[in-house]
Amino acid sequence: MVHQAVGVGAVEPRIVALTLGTSGVVFASTGKPFVELEGRLHAFCHALPGRWHLMGVMLSAAGSLRWYRDTLAPGIPFDALIGPAHDVPAGSEGLLFLPYLTGERTPYADPLARGAFVGLTVRHSQAHMTRSLLEGVGLGLRDIFELIQSAGLDKIRQVRISGGGAKSALWRQILADILGTELVTVNTTEGAAYGAALLAATGAGVYADVDSACAATIHVVGSTSPGPDAAVYEEIYPLYRDLYPALRSTFAAVASVT
Repeated sequence: MVHQAVGVGAVEPRIVALTLGTSGVVFASTGKPFVELEGRLHAFCHALPGRWHLMGVMLSAAGSLRWYRDTLAPGIPFDALIGPAHDVPAGSEGLLFLPYLTGERTPYADPLARGAFVGLTVRHSQAHMTRSLLEGVGLGLRDIFELIQSAGLDKIRQVRISGGGAKSALWRQILADILGTELVTVNTTEGAAYGAALLAATGAGVYADVDSACAATIHVVGSTSPGPDAAVYEEIYPLYRDLYPALRSTFAAVASVT
C-alpha cells in the first residue's frame, strides 16, 4: 500500500490516500511514528526516509457493492444500479448497512462480524438499499479516519481517492459528506504500479527525491467538497457506531450455526 500512496502523491503529512477497491484502505503519511495503543491500526516505516504511516483496512468496501449487485441485481451495470440512489435522501430514511461481509479488520479485528441491513421497512426500495450500502461503507471508513486522528495525526487537509469505487460521483459525494473533508482524484489511475515506478525512477536518479517525483508527475484532476448532507451524517454516525457492539454477541452466535 506504500506504493499506492506514492502513486497518488499522498506522501506529505495530513494528505491521506483512500483506496476504494474490493477492500477499503486508508493510508496516512506521518512525519513521526504514531501508535494506536489498542493495535487497531498498522504503523510502519514509509518508503520515504524519515517518514512513517498509519493504515487501516476495511475488508469489504467496493466488494460489498459487487456482492450486492451480483446477488440482488445480477447483470445490471453498476451505473444503472447506483443511478436511482441519487433520489434517496441522505440517511436512506433510517436504513443502515454494516459492511462486514467477510468479517472485519479495522476497527474491529473480528472474523465473525457479519453484514447487516438494519432498519428495513416496507417503504424502503432497492434504491434505498443501494444508497444505504454506499453510506455504510463510508461510515465504516470514517471509523478508520477517527482512529487515525485519535492516534495523533493533525487535522486532515485532503483525501486522495482511487480505486474502482471512486468512479461513482455519488459515492465520492457521500464519502466527502461523511468524512467532512475535501476528496480529490488525481491523474494516475494505476496507483500502486505508478508509485513503484516513481520509487524506481528516484532510485535511478531521474528525480532528486520522491517528493519531487510526485510533484512533477501527479496532479489533481477533480475535487468533491462536503455539502449540506454532512450534517445528516453527523447525526447518523453515532447510531452506526452503536451497531457493532450491540450485535457482536449475535454475530458470534450465528457464526456457529451450520
